[in-house]
Amino acid sequence: MKKKVLLMGASGSGKTSMRSLIFSNNPATLTARLGATIDVEQNHVRFLGDLILNLWDCGGQDAFMDSYLASQRGTIFQHVGVMIYVFDVESRTTGKDLAYYHDCLEGLKQFSPDAAVFLLVHKMDLVRGPKNVTFERKKKELEEASSEAAVTVFGTSIYDESLYRAWSNIVHTLIPNASVLSKHLATFATACSATEVILFERTTFLVIATSTPTRLPNPGLEEEHDDPHQLDPTRYERTSELVKAFKYTCSRVRGEFHSLEMELHDFTAVLDEMTRNTYVMIIVHDPTIETAALKLNIRLARRKFEELQGDSIRD
Repeated sequence: MKKKVLLMGASGSGKTSMRSLIFSNNPATLTARLGATIDVEQNHVRFLGDLILNLWDCGGQDAFMDSYLASQRGTIFQHVGVMIYVFDVESRTTGKDLAYYHDCLEGLKQFSPDAAVFLLVHKMDLVRGPKNVTFERKKKELEEASSEAAVTVFGTSIYDESLYRAWSNIVHTLIPNASVLSKHLATFATACSATEVILFERTTFLVIATSTPTRLPNPGLEEEHDDPHQLDPTRYERTSELVKAFKYTCSRVRGEFHSLEMELHDFTAVLDEMTRNTYVMIIVHDPTIETAALKLNIRLARRKFEELQGDSIRD
């Protein structure tokens, strides 16, 4: 199953850097070496085994943007599942960039009317002063500029977990029946006496599903709930960021990452392979539960989750 993901935005907005960070496992410190995208770069990214993300990174130079919106309009905007338009937080939401964005919305309306639209206010690390104030102002501008189009706006940076939060939400819209995985994770969490269980995609370490409600505005995931353990609301994205960084370090010393166990004074965490394409993290606050028991439950659950993952991708 192929899903076309269209990555658009002005030249220098950071599209290629974020693609490199999420899908090529490169650290943020190396993205400065990347050159500008010329024309269109297509990448077929295997995600969850049989789900292939057909990622189109479109160069943002004026000549290329004019070509996409004129002679290549049908090719670019046909069969799109998701369009991601990247805005540099420091650029004004006016003029040519906004005109290109409007034309992209028209292209989607003509060729892919059911495509989801995500707007990333990128390079938030460059903002001076209160970031939330700047983001809310920019978000309001973009929502007004989008007119009747339904859009989801995120503030992102390659230097923190915000990029993983945004992309986890994006890929979640491309996974059929992701809510079914969440329901079975809840059952698995109960069997483990766990506070929560999180399922990550193996390569990107993006969050696929969780066993507990969350405040993230994901389709298929619930709204904010009472949290007796006061869990960090950015814990999923921070885990993705840290594990990706650790995997990169392992590769530098010719090592390979397999699993992780943590036993701290207030909780226990086990991160291990669940299926051929996923990792699972179990968080337990009960000090009487041994990590060996959690790893045994993971082994016993693997076959079931392989079946669920296959059904989710084929539907």
